[in-house]
Amino acid sequence: MSKAKKQLPLRLSQDLYEQIASWAEDDFRSINGQIEYLLTQAIKERRKKDFELEEEEEK
Repeated sequence: MSKAKKQLPLRLSQDLYEQIASWAEDDFRSINGQIEYLLTQAIKERRKKDFELEEEEEK
């Protein structure tokens, strides 16, 4: 079963849009797919840092 995806309007500067579009093309993704990928990676990195901070606090 596929999870439903939320839709949201997103405003980007022309420069940022062009940079993401170029990166998406390099990675063979759509622009939407590239944005979703980048957000997913950012959340994974945030969770990793939060986990590392919790481990340090327990020491």
